[in-house]
Amino acid sequence: MDLNIVNKAYIVGGAGAGFGRSISEQLAENGAKVLAISRTESKLKSLKQKFPDNIDYICGDIMDDKIQDMALEYAKKENIYGVVFNASGPPAGNTSGVTMDMWDDAWYNIVRWKINFTYKILPYMKNQNVGRLLYIESVSVKEPVANLVLSNSLRPAIVGFAKTLSQEIAHNGITVNILAPGYHSTAAMERLFAKKAELENISENEAKELFEKEIPVGKMGKPEEMAGLACWILSPLARYVTGQTITHDGGMVKSVFG
Repeated sequence: MDLNIVNKAYIVGGAGAGFGRSISEQLAENGAKVLAISRTESKLKSLKQKFPDNIDYICGDIMDDKIQDMALEYAKKENIYGVVFNASGPPAGNTSGVTMDMWDDAWYNIVRWKINFTYKILPYMKNQNVGRLLYIESVSVKEPVANLVLSNSLRPAIVGFAKTLSQEIAHNGITVNILAPGYHSTAAMERLFAKKAELENISENEAKELFEKEIPVGKMGKPEEMAGLACWILSPLARYVTGQTITHDGGMVKSVFG
């Protein structure tokens, strides 16, 4: 399928690994220009080496105002077409194990930076009358995940924000969507395996098997599988899809609208 994204410009957060890396690679493979943002320069350099003509990068934290402002300069220069709002998630924990400082940090790390960056980037997309905003959240926005109280509580705020925004800017040709991944083979899941193993006094491999028992298809997803869906949503082909929260979860969510 031709996604019609040759020479279209994108900004992708968390591009060093996991979903951000896979999305960056697939955008570049399809001819798009990508500004990849990550805190790990070695990972960005390897991405640049793989796609020298399609990848630029900024080493830093996309949550940081200074890094966002650097990305805005790229957006102005390249006539930005899409942004992938993606960064590391909050630590695992239940309600009794989470402090108020952790709640404050989670507000900043899950919610505030995304809204802040959205406000910064929107004027450029409105001037062009086209754009794609894609937020990478979690299956927890549809069905709470045990021992993830911060994610369960705060990620739905982005769903409400994105849905509201999608209604307000649809006439500008800008779509706003959320991908809600379930269990995938990422570093974030490795941390959950370790936490579950600690809590239940089992091995990390046993913890992984318990997680996989919750997945009807039986195995963890792969970041590159979700990246294919993300790239379609970010393309001109998805003009008619906006305000949606789409799960990529192997059938985990059991509700009718999962």
